[in-house]
Amino acid sequence: MLFKPNPASGVPIYLQLMEQVKHAIETGALRAGEQLPGIRPLAEELVINPNTVAKAYRELEHEGVIELRHGAGAFVSTNVRSEQKSDVLREGQAIVTAAVEKLHARGISDEEIRRLFEAELAGLTGSIRPGGQRG
Repeated sequence: MLFKPNPASGVPIYLQLMEQVKHAIETGALRAGEQLPGIRPLAEELVINPNTVAKAYRELEHEGVIELRHGAGAFVSTNVRSEQKSDVLREGQAIVTAAVEKLHARGISDEEIRRLFEAELAGLTGSIRPGGQRG
C-alpha cells in the first residue's frame, strides 16, 4: 500500500493523503503521468469515506500536482518537476541512515531516536554544547 493515513494524528485524513501523494512524487515512488489508485478502491483499502479521497484529489488537482481525467482516473501531472527534489531527498535519506546507524551503535533505541528527531524538528532541543549542556 502506497498511502497510510493515521486517524489519531489530529491532521485531517485528506491532508495526510495529499502530503503522502506529494511525498511519493518527490521521492520518485510516483512519476509524471502515472495513475493514482481510484477513489473508491483507495477508500475501501484505507477504510475511509470516498469523499475524503475525492477531496484530497480535488485539492491536489487545484495545486497542479495531479490531473483528474473524467472516466479515466487521477494521474500525476506531467508538469510536476520532482527530479531535483527526489535527488535531494535521496541524499537526505543517506544522511539520516548514517545518523540512525551511529545512534544505534551507541545503544540508542528506535523510540529514543524518533523522539530526538521529533524534538529537533520541533526546535525543542536548542543548541546543545559538548557535554550535554544547553547553550
